[in-house]
Amino acid sequence: MNHHPPSALGRALTVVLGALPFIVITLLVFQDWPPLRRWDLSVAGEVAEYGASHPDVVHFWQVVAAITVPWSARAIIAIIAFYLWHRRARVLTIWLLVTAGAELGLVQATKAIFERPRPAQMLVEIDGWSYVSAHAAAAFVLAGALGVVLPSVRGWRRRFRLLVTLPTIAVVWIVSVDRIMLDAHYVSDVLGGWALGLAILTATSIGFGLRPGLRRRRRRTPIDHDGASVPTRAAVIVNPIKVGDGVAFRRKVNRALALRGFDDPLWLETQQDDAGNAMAKRAIENESDLVLVAGGDGTVRVVCAALAYTGIPVGVIPAGTGNLLARNLHIPLDLDDALERILDGRDRRIDLVKVHGDGLDTDRFAVMAGLGLDAAIISDAPPQLKAQIGWTAYLVSAAKNINHPSVRVRICLDDDEPVERRVRTIVVGNVGMLQANIPLLPDARPDDGLLDVVMIAPRRVTQWPLVFWRVMTRTKRTEMYLERFTGRKVEITAAVDVQRQLDGDGVGPGRYLAAEVEPGCLVVRVPKRR
Repeated sequence: MNHHPPSALGRALTVVLGALPFIVITLLVFQDWPPLRRWDLSVAGEVAEYGASHPDVVHFWQVVAAITVPWSARAIIAIIAFYLWHRRARVLTIWLLVTAGAELGLVQATKAIFERPRPAQMLVEIDGWSYVSAHAAAAFVLAGALGVVLPSVRGWRRRFRLLVTLPTIAVVWIVSVDRIMLDAHYVSDVLGGWALGLAILTATSIGFGLRPGLRRRRRRTPIDHDGASVPTRAAVIVNPIKVGDGVAFRRKVNRALALRGFDDPLWLETQQDDAGNAMAKRAIENESDLVLVAGGDGTVRVVCAALAYTGIPVGVIPAGTGNLLARNLHIPLDLDDALERILDGRDRRIDLVKVHGDGLDTDRFAVMAGLGLDAAIISDAPPQLKAQIGWTAYLVSAAKNINHPSVRVRICLDDDEPVERRVRTIVVGNVGMLQANIPLLPDARPDDGLLDVVMIAPRRVTQWPLVFWRVMTRTKRTEMYLERFTGRKVEITAAVDVQRQLDGDGVGPGRYLAAEVEPGCLVVRVPKRR
């Protein structure tokens, strides 16, 4: 079955419908439609008469006007954008700034184009043209922006959203009434400001893929070519720190699933004290036919470990620093492309690796485990720096740890005799590619039922360039500072405590690490072969 995203015509039609109220009001105002003209003049006259006899009321509305100037609303939007940027909600941040900029520019352009004089009986001295009300437009845009942003912010439950949304709507009314009570604008100027705000919000939301959508009705379960029912239940496990609590992310995933006949998915967020284990169990209890996981390598590892032997396909959406499993499964790093390749892809069984050690509970990993320098690099990479510059933060940490001391280790593969080496680092891998397509374990395959082990042991800093050259050229030659082995299980014992890591997460120092492959225990959704 072919599924197509909403057409450009459909998006354009939505923008036109959003702009239609502004177009209609503008035409009525400047065609001097008699009913609207009479209404404007009647309200303006009554307000002027009332204000002349109630100076205290006029003073009150002047104070309101001083507080609710358009720049106040724009400043609030800028503060929210700054907050969202630090929450890594990049799309929402840019959307807010573009929307505020569009409001400012279009209000000024509209005033300059139509040059409508203000009411003749103004109760305060105000320069500039009357149509449209900048106060009304800015307040409307602020209210609409909060309506889009608040549902995407983690921790804002419905009742708390209402505590912000309802006062914001009240502010829109107060600002609009203020302009009329000071006789600074006609009623149609305020209505035009609201309508322009609606047009701006509609256009920018469509442009950034943030269209408000109605809850979709459940679709009938599609049937494949063999007459079997296609899975319709999906769970989405998200690390909100990695995806930035983005409403755009949620909308894109919901839309992509709905287009392929899935019911509304079960959304599950990881917690600070649980990287995904309880969420994966919830997905199993929900009898999910597909689990999508979006987060760093640590989140992916925990979810995959919990789904081992269940037969439920896991789709990895790249959202972290390394995204190593996604890279090795040839899943694109772009969200839209990744969703398309996963949801239209095929199921593939891959291995996981069971691991345990001193001070370490029995666990599983999907990518690599390490002991020594690589674990020290991962442990020392500042989280804030990783959030800002991605995996290149590891290069900074590598430079700090370039003189990491070597350690004497004993390695036992399968039932062979142990061997002893002095190494800087030792890595056990289920897959072979690092970031930037560095082939650390060039022969590793995630479904070959084998572990690949590499020991790196340059004696001096000056030998590191040669080690890097050997890795990049995928040399098969065994040398004293670069050795590779394969097996089904491996035990590593170090002479002293050293740092250890599983799939990019530091698990603390120790002297012992044992790993054993679990062939074909996990089903993953991967792109179709081309």
